[in-house]
Amino acid sequence: MFALDLHTHTRFFHGFTARPTPFDPVGARLLGLVARRRGLDGVAFTNHDYYAPQDAGPVTHVPGIEVTSSRGHVLVVGPDPPTCTNPERMEPEAVVEMAHDRGCAAIIAHPYRNSTVREVDADFDAIEVNGKHPRTREWVERLAEEHGLPTVGGSDAHYPFEVGRAFTRVDADELTPEAVTDAIRAGRVEPVVGDFPTDRVVRRLYRRIHEGKKQLQTPAWVDGEQDQPTPGVGSAPDED
Repeated sequence: MFALDLHTHTRFFHGFTARPTPFDPVGARLLGLVARRRGLDGVAFTNHDYYAPQDAGPVTHVPGIEVTSSRGHVLVVGPDPPTCTNPERMEPEAVVEMAHDRGCAAIIAHPYRNSTVREVDADFDAIEVNGKHPRTREWVERLAEEHGLPTVGGSDAHYPFEVGRAFTRVDADELTPEAVTDAIRAGRVEPVVGDFPTDRVVRRLYRRIHEGKKQLQTPAWVDGEQDQPTPGVGSAPDED
């Protein structure tokens, strides 16, 4: 059994879309050091729309990318993620097909924040319990049950101290990208939400930020109202 954070970023900032920066190796090392301190065995670096191999220091690096589809974000994790994707150009179905063609798992990222990917009928492999707002875990688990999918955990860390606030227990014999992909697809995974004091403080901050931007969406079965389309990125997708 291995503990992996399946959703991290090697930079403190956005911008420089879909291409590496000189800071990435520094961020990767810092993430790896904090991950080891929190008892993790590995991290997936899932930068927005690009992948570049990095040294995670004392923990194992699992290749990955966070693809900005036309309906929101999809994590692609495994041995051979694409090195670059064009933001908002690919439909989620195409992202899933690409992931599987490259031997990777396709995971719906933060399904209730700034995304309508959860509404897409595609062959996803898992749904994420996101560390920025784990209060949505009940919603995610219900969604996963409806779709017959396992759930995984990822911190969505942009700063090293955020690593491990949500992570995944992976039942595998070895810690390789191929074994991690196989475990996700087979459902041999379990999300875990961390409870460090810094986690609780930062979660409250992110909740205020995302609610202020109107990026968090409550499912209809909670508030009794029909779901309203939410933006994937920038302006809302054209959905009838």
